[in-house]
Amino acid sequence: MNLFILGVLSGAHVVLIIAALLLLFGGQKIPELMGGLGKGMKEFKKAMKDDEPATPPASEEKKSESLKE
Repeated sequence: MNLFILGVLSGAHVVLIIAALLLLFGGQKIPELMGGLGKGMKEFKKAMKDDEPATPPASEEKKSESLKE
């Protein structure tokens, strides 16, 4: 995992970002936002692990139709 952005941010930058988030959203809203972010990441990872996509891409559908003819 490439964490190049963490090399650019210093400790003071991180503190300023956290302070800005607290001012914008408040202390009670941030846990809800992080929980939603965590659930979204979990769903994304679950979808990436699925072997078979729900719908094949359009190019594969055209290939399979042309092979049937």
